[in-house]
Amino acid sequence: MTGAGETEERGADCSGEGGCSVTPSDTGPTTDPRPTGDRGPGLTTDSRPTGDRGPGPTGNVDPAKKNTAKHRTSGWDPEWLNNHNYSPWLYHTPHGMFCRLCRQHKQPVKRGPSQRVFIEIPSAMYRKDALDAHMGSDHHAAAFQAHATLIKGHTVTTAFEPVLRVEHEAVVGGFKCLYWLVKHEIAHHTNYPALLELAELLGCDYFAKLKIGKSTNYRSHRMVDEMLEILASVIEAPILEDIRSSQAVGLEIDESTDVAVIKQLDVHVRYLDKEGALFSQFLDLVPLPDGKANTIVTAIRDLIHQKGIPQEKIFGLGTDGAAVMTGSQNGVAKQLCDTMPWLVTVHCAAHRLALICKSASEKTPYMKTFRDHLQQLHLYFSNSANRTAVLKAAATTLGISDLKVKEVKDTRWLSQHQAVANLRRNLPAVLTALAEEVEHNKCPVAKGLYSFCATYRFVSALYLQADVLPHLARLSKVFQREDVNFLAVKDQVPVTIETLCKIKQAGDHQPPGSALSTLHQDLHNPNGLGLLNIQVEEERWRRGQQSRNHETLDVLWERFRSQVMEPYLDHLTTELNGRFKHLHILGAFSVLVPQAAKNPDQDVSHLKTLAAKFPLIDEETLLEEWPSFKEHLVTGVLKDKPQLAVLREVASQYGELGQLYPCLSKLAAIALTVPVGSVNCERDFSTMNRVKTDLRNRLQGEHLGACMRVSINGPPVAKFPYDKALVKFFTKPRKIKCSRERCTLCG
Repeated sequence: MTGAGETEERGADCSGEGGCSVTPSDTGPTTDPRPTGDRGPGLTTDSRPTGDRGPGPTGNVDPAKKNTAKHRTSGWDPEWLNNHNYSPWLYHTPHGMFCRLCRQHKQPVKRGPSQRVFIEIPSAMYRKDALDAHMGSDHHAAAFQAHATLIKGHTVTTAFEPVLRVEHEAVVGGFKCLYWLVKHEIAHHTNYPALLELAELLGCDYFAKLKIGKSTNYRSHRMVDEMLEILASVIEAPILEDIRSSQAVGLEIDESTDVAVIKQLDVHVRYLDKEGALFSQFLDLVPLPDGKANTIVTAIRDLIHQKGIPQEKIFGLGTDGAAVMTGSQNGVAKQLCDTMPWLVTVHCAAHRLALICKSASEKTPYMKTFRDHLQQLHLYFSNSANRTAVLKAAATTLGISDLKVKEVKDTRWLSQHQAVANLRRNLPAVLTALAEEVEHNKCPVAKGLYSFCATYRFVSALYLQADVLPHLARLSKVFQREDVNFLAVKDQVPVTIETLCKIKQAGDHQPPGSALSTLHQDLHNPNGLGLLNIQVEEERWRRGQQSRNHETLDVLWERFRSQVMEPYLDHLTTELNGRFKHLHILGAFSVLVPQAAKNPDQDVSHLKTLAAKFPLIDEETLLEEWPSFKEHLVTGVLKDKPQLAVLREVASQYGELGQLYPCLSKLAAIALTVPVGSVNCERDFSTMNRVKTDLRNRLQGEHLGACMRVSINGPPVAKFPYDKALVKFFTKPRKIKCSRERCTLCG
C-alpha cells in the first residue's frame, strides 16, 4: 500500500525541471492524510489495495448515478485517457495534470512567465477547453513534432526544424507587407504596423514572433527604413551587375524640384545584356543643393563611382537641352566631355519636337493666339461648376457625348492634340454654352471667348490642327519609347515632313477623311455649327474698318490659307528640318543600317568618323571587318532583318557575328545605348510626384530613391526574391532568434 509521503515525493518530482518518471499505472488517486475539507479537487480517501483502486477520484461514484447525472462531477475525468487526442501526452498526479511530451522535450522560455502550466507547474483546471488550449500552443506542437522525429530515429535538432521555418517566415512576411506598400506607392511608415495587425487578424499568427517586447517589435521607423533599404538593394544588385558587364552604357539625366522644393537630379541608365537585349532602368535620385552645372557634374561623377560603373563604358548622355545641360562654355555636357571625349551628348528628341511646335505657333501670330484661347476655354469651364452644368446641358441637347474641354500644358507634350480633338467634337456645345452665358448672365469673359471662337478663322484653325497634330503626336510617341534610338529619328522625321508638305500642297482639295475636307460641310450643318451662323462672322474689324459679312466662304478660305495655314506649315517643316538635320556623330551610325549599306558612297567616311570618336575602336581593324560584314547586310543572313534586330544580333556577345566582328559589335552596342532623349527621366519624376506627396513631404535622400527603385524597377509582389532579403536581414546581429541553435542565418 502506497503511503502519503511517497505520493508527495513523487508529485514534487513530477513538477521539477527534469523529465517525469511517472507511468500511467502511477497516476491513480492516493490516500490523502489531510482532513476532508483540506483536500484538493479530485482527491478522495481510498484504503483499498493499489490493484483494486479505480482509475480516478470518480471511481467511488455509482455508475447508475453517473449515467443519470446531468453534468459530470467536477474534477479529473478518467475518460480523458481514452480520448486519442489526450492519451498520448496527458497524465494526472495528486497536484494536477501534466503534459508528458512537453516535459520530455522542454523548450526554453522566450517570453512570459517562467513557470508554465502543464510543464513546470500542474494544471488544476479540469476542463476540456484547458486541454484543447494546451494542445494548440506552440511549445506543445514543437514537442509533439520532436517526439515523432525521435521515434523515427532522427535527432532533436532536426525535430525543431519546422519551428525554424515558421520563425523565419515571420520576417519574410514582414518583408512582403512592406514591399506591397512601397510597390503600390502607399505611405509605408504609417501603414506598415497597421498592415501587420490586419494580417494577424486574418490568421497570420507568426507575426506575433516579431514582438519581443515593448521596445523591440520590428515596427519602428528605423527598422522599416532598414528593411526598405534591404529591399531596394536586392533589386539594384543584379541591375548593377548587368551594367558592369555591358559593352556600352548610356545615361539620361534631368533635374526637377519635388513637393518640398528640393532640387533632385534623376539618372536613368541604358545597357545591354550579353545577348544584345536593351534595358532601360532607373539608376538613382540625387538631391542637389543648387542647380549649377558644377554641382550636377560632381553629383554624376560621385554616383558613377558609388555604383561601380566603369567610366570608359559610358558612351551616351541624353539631356533635355536646357542651358545648364548643353551650355558650350560650362554646361554639364561640356564638362563631362572634357574628361570623357568619347561621350556622345544628345538633346532630347521629344523636348526638341515640343520646341518645334511651340516655335512654329509663335512665328504664326494667329496660331499663338489660338493656343492661348484654348487654355482660356479650359479654365473658363473647369473653374465653375455652374458653367460646366450649362455646357453639359448644351451637349445633351445637341446629342454630344464624352464632353470635356481639355487643358493645354507645356509640361505635357503635345497636349494640344487632345485639346483640339475634344474641342472639335464638342465645338457646337461649347459655343452654345458661351452664348447662353452671354445672354442670361451678361458674362464679359464668355462674350470675349464667343467673339473669338465663333469665327470662320478659329474654326478653320481648329480643323487645321486636327489634321496636323496627329502626325506630330505620332512622332512624339516614337521618341518616347524606351528602346528608341537614332534610327527612329532618321526614318520618322522625313516621313512627318513629307506628310505636312502634302497637306499644304492639297490646298482646296484636301484628301477625303481629313478634317479640312469637311470644314464647309460642318459649317452648313443645321444640327451643328450651322445654328451659329459662323460663316458670316469674320473676326471683329476695328478702327473703322467695314464689316465683311457679305464675303463668301471661298473668300474666307483663301484668306485663311494664305495668312494662317501655309505660313504655319512652312514654319513647322523648317523647324523640323533645322532641329533634326545636324545629328553629329549619330548620323555616322547609319552605316550599320541594311538600307544604307546598299549605298556605298559614304561608308568609309562614316566608319572613319566613328573610329576617330571612340578611341577603343581601331580604325584599321574596323575597315578590315567592314567588307565582309557588308555582304551579310546586302545578301547574307542580315538582309531582310529590321534595323534594331541587326544591331542586337551584332551586339550580342554570344552570337557568331559579335565574335567575328568585334569592332562592329562594339559600335552596334554604342548605337543601341546612346539615348535619343531624356523621356525616361520625365517618367521617373512622375513617379517621384506620386511617392513624395504633400502628406509625405519629409521623405527624402536614399529612402526616396529606394521607394522609386522598388516602384519602377521592382518585380511584381509575388515574384520578388524574399529569400535574398532574408539573408541580408540577418547579416547584422538581431534580437530575434529562431529555435535552432546553429542556424546559418540568425545563429
